[in-house]
Amino acid sequence: MNPVIGVDVSKGESHAQAFLDRGVPHGKIFRFNHDLEGLASFLSYIRSVESVAGIRPAIVMEATGHYQSPVVQFLDEHQYLNIVINPLISHNAKKTNLRRLKTDAADAHLLGTLFYKEEFEPYKKRGAASHEFTLSNTPI
Repeated sequence: MNPVIGVDVSKGESHAQAFLDRGVPHGKIFRFNHDLEGLASFLSYIRSVESVAGIRPAIVMEATGHYQSPVVQFLDEHQYLNIVINPLISHNAKKTNLRRLKTDAADAHLLGTLFYKEEFEPYKKRGAASHEFTLSNTPI
């Protein structure tokens, strides 16, 4: 299995759709708030997917400026792989969808399916330490 959770991030809340493998959605859309209680319920949701799949799922979301920050920080603290993609990638994928639905549930589903179509890199924190590391490993 290759589990993933697509997360559509909005201001203050998100919607998530889990997949156990390509084309195998797991359960219904899960909605959670970006407060401690909501993030704790999201962690329970992630762990239930992990329990069924037998391995930790990756979490895919669009870059939303700063709205995804609490979710990304929470996932980092719990050591889950999270992938933040450029919104243009998902926008282009939406254009190929014949139904062109614009709902949080449809967006979460789309982000999960994109994981199996593209090769994404894990989210990397930006900062002075990572910048110095990049410079020291760059050939001159």
